[in-house]
Amino acid sequence: MKTLIKIILFIVLGFLGTGIYLQQINDHTSEKYMGIGVLTLAFILLPLFVYHRYKGKDLTKYSFKNMQGPESSSNLADNENEGEK
Repeated sequence: MKTLIKIILFIVLGFLGTGIYLQQINDHTSEKYMGIGVLTLAFILLPLFVYHRYKGKDLTKYSFKNMQGPESSSNLADNENEGEK
């Protein structure tokens, strides 16, 4: 998986570099190369990277259900009752 991500990264950098070079020599196809590079980065490389990094990890501890703080619903109800007295 790491080698696939590296290969795609080099392809993206190649498209972006080619687009920048073609833009410097005023070629109209530069926008196509840069667009293909950005789309490949956004829709192929980033999802592969996120999948690779979070594969096999327990993400339930990052849920909002586990959040216990001073603003829980019981504390808010107590604060409202104190204001009425």
